[in-house]
Amino acid sequence: MKLEQSMFREYDIRGRESPEELNEKSIEHITRGFGALLREKGITQVVVGHDARGTSKAFYAIALQTLKDSGLEVSAIGVCITPMGYWAQYHLQVPGLCMITASHNPTGWNGLKLGCGLSKTLLPDEVQHLYSIIEREAYVTGPGSIKEETIISAYYSDLVSRAPIQHPLKVLVNTGNGTAGLFAPVLLRQAGCEVVEHYTEVDPTYPHYTANPDGTAMMQDTGNQTRLNQCDVGLAFDGDGDRLGVVDELGQTVWPDRYMILLSRLMLREKPGAKIIFDVKVSEALPEDIALHGGVPIMWRTGHSYIKAKLAEEEAALAGEMSGHIFYNENFYGFDDAGFAALKLLQYLSTESKKLSELIAETPYYQSTPTIQVRTTDAEKYGIVERLTAEFKQDGFRVVDINGARVYTPDGWGLVRASSNTPTLVLRFESKTTEGLEKIKTFFEGRLEKQGIAKAAWDTSGN
Repeated sequence: MKLEQSMFREYDIRGRESPEELNEKSIEHITRGFGALLREKGITQVVVGHDARGTSKAFYAIALQTLKDSGLEVSAIGVCITPMGYWAQYHLQVPGLCMITASHNPTGWNGLKLGCGLSKTLLPDEVQHLYSIIEREAYVTGPGSIKEETIISAYYSDLVSRAPIQHPLKVLVNTGNGTAGLFAPVLLRQAGCEVVEHYTEVDPTYPHYTANPDGTAMMQDTGNQTRLNQCDVGLAFDGDGDRLGVVDELGQTVWPDRYMILLSRLMLREKPGAKIIFDVKVSEALPEDIALHGGVPIMWRTGHSYIKAKLAEEEAALAGEMSGHIFYNENFYGFDDAGFAALKLLQYLSTESKKLSELIAETPYYQSTPTIQVRTTDAEKYGIVERLTAEFKQDGFRVVDINGARVYTPDGWGLVRASSNTPTLVLRFESKTTEGLEKIKTFFEGRLEKQGIAKAAWDTSGN
């Protein structure tokens, strides 16, 4: 079977809902291949769930059947957010996971997040091995079973018990019409919060904007609604509930590397000297503040599979990405759950007398850009980054190349890396001054133009 190879990304599978990419036939082959991969690893049990995209229910039904026919015991948990799939693995003690979701991708996309082991989503070599199994149709069959499981109430109770909120807070919840709208408001109410809902009705066409807290459209709207409703904090959840966006009571976006400072401070109160991991896109302010409060800062590659693997390797307490994936290992399970991260942030706020805007104003601050997407192609993006990385090193710049190139200049730093999910490059820049920030942006513009990419291809919306 020949499937479009560009769908098989670094640590999951994503493609357009189309005859050429993701459809019922291709889902059948992908899940049959995954069944063979699980059996090859000696895994005979798998949790299967799906988000609320238009094709997800049909794809879910196919996955249940093919995994059963592959000789697996299937725990069917129905519509859910991705963190609930991870949580179900622990709750049911089931090592395999098949989650039908395209996360924060726009309407018209779908995909699969696949796991072999608790909190262990596939790494790049495993994704490519899966592609090889499908290409060879090296499938397996055997007697299997399907059992429907109800986990929602137990999930809520577990999370709420791990993040006690000392006094009620008024919270704006924006799920952008994504799947998290079914769950995030209930979770926060069970934690004792007053919840104001915004776009929590599920609509897979995303009529307002993509459910993506890495994008300015969702965050600006969340900020406006938070201010208008006089909430203490605004929370934005992505399409499958594993990424968190935050705004303060004034409606100002608090990007993840800044609210991670607060989460890190809370963690270091609970576990002094803890290791805390973050990805290459974050502000220098985060590692500085972690060290200042007695923690051990560790920079690592962007991507939930990479971060989870590093979290386990280092036995770190907490990890976070600029995209809003937050991973708790201390008093949790080591996977990214936006609902749990929200509860921990609210726990921190409930211990402080100051408002969120005042707390953030007291943290270290640098001038920085939001994430910038640069349009290119899946075939070209990695080559462009490799050439730029080599050029920066040759020109004598300090380059952190664990994931793309984080390039340090006298004015600050700039990052260029290939997105693992879309045909884009990802840029971010930071400086101590506005003038320095403009210099870094201009410097990168020139380097990208030499690669045939004009400034017109830059997109700061994040969607």
